[in-house]
Parts: sequence; structure tokens; C-alpha cells
Amino acid sequence: MSESVRTEFGDGIAVITIDRPEARNAVDASVAEGIAAAVDELESRSDLVLGIITGAGGTFCAGMDLKAFTRGERPHVPGRGFGGLTERPPAKPLIAAVEGWALAGGCELALSADLVVASREAKFGLPEVKRGLVAAAGGLLRLPKALPYQLAMEIALTGDPLTAEKAHAHGLVNSLTEPGGALDGAKELAARVAANGPLAVRATKQIVSGALRWTDADAFAEQAEIAGPVFGSADAQEGARAFAEKRAPVWRGE
Repeated sequence: MSESVRTEFGDGIAVITIDRPEARNAVDASVAEGIAAAVDELESRSDLVLGIITGAGGTFCAGMDLKAFTRGERPHVPGRGFGGLTERPPAKPLIAAVEGWALAGGCELALSADLVVASREAKFGLPEVKRGLVAAAGGLLRLPKALPYQLAMEIALTGDPLTAEKAHAHGLVNSLTEPGGALDGAKELAARVAANGPLAVRATKQIVSGALRWTDADAFAEQAEIAGPVFGSADAQEGARAFAEKRAPVWRGE
């Protein structure tokens, strides 16, 4: 694992922290490789239900490390894209815990998550047009799915930031916390998810995210392919027995 990315694992949750506060957690090659490695571990471990991605030192991420870029570094990982995440987020749910700025590529990392918990003082932005560039790491593709079209277009065309309060009002942010509380808020939300059947959680994410691109004609067939194995799993039987016996289920992830 990269020294620029810290990971913690426990209670079904992987916490992935970009740890370059001196550079406002800007993404260089080591950060991209570290995030990709952490996501790979999240995906491969049966004891992990979901992940949280955050930044150290009061900033989520200021985007690509331009100094590293001028040295020839490319903060992309084959198969996963910018930051080791944006082109192929994990199949398991991911929460972004945002303090301070989620700017440019940092905003695109946050948009790659399924849920967002943010400090009231956090700000999101895609300022690439101000530099004569294009937010091509998924920001322009995901923003109009998360916000009303006109608001997404305003943010993309002006490059001006969006406050966490406004992002919450329009549904991009799930919940707001006081400054310094985003990670704790994300952990509370993650615990509510991690308490559920891990196979069911993963399948549910796949169906909800897939519904955005499936046609009506294909949707039920696609859903059946994903949900079928869950209904036939040991966890499904355990969930039903636990309900009947009025006790907490003991998930096996199989």
C-alpha cells in the first residue's frame, strides 16, 4: 500500500484516507496506486461490506498534483482510471467523507462514490474550464446524474464552486455534519449499511446503479441475473430465520 494512502479495516468497513495534507491531498501516482490497491482489497475481502474514502488534514482532495504531472507522472491506474477509482468504482458501496475542498479531480473522486457525507463548510468544484481544460475523469458524466441539469451545467461551465449546503439541498450530499465531523458521520452511515446482508448490499448497489443505464425492456432481466443468486444464498435463509426467531442475523456472506 502507498505511504500516501492509509487504510483501516474493521466492522465490515474499509476506511481509505488520502494522506498528503501538505499537498492538500492532491493525487499523484502514489495516491492513485494506493487507492486502487485499497479498493482491490475492499473488493476481495468477504468480511468487508463497504468502504469510505476521505482526506487527511481537513481537505478531501484538491485534484491532480500538477507538480507531479509536470515531472511526467500520470495519476491513473489502468482499468481504474484517475485516482485509481473514477473509471471503475468498487462493486461494493463507497461513501465519500468530505471536509474542506473536493476540487477538480477531487470532486470527481467524490462523485465516484455512492453516498456523500460532508461538513457544512465543504465545497465541491470542477474548475477545469478556468484553466482551459475539461473535467474528463468522470465529473461531467456524473454531475448531471446527481444534480438538476441546469445546475450541473452552471457548475461545469462557470467552474465556480458548489457549497455543501446547496449540494445537500439538491441531493448530491446525503447528510451534513459540523466541521471536522464528516468521517464520523460517514462511519455512522456505513455502520447502518454494514449491518445488512453483504451479498444483498452488493447486489442492491449493482441494481440501483445499473437502473440508470438499463432500458425498461432489459431492466427486469438484468435485475434477475444479479438478484437470483442472493435469493438462493445461505444469508437469505439466515435473514428469514433470524426474523422469525426475533434475533439479529449472523451473516456469512454466502
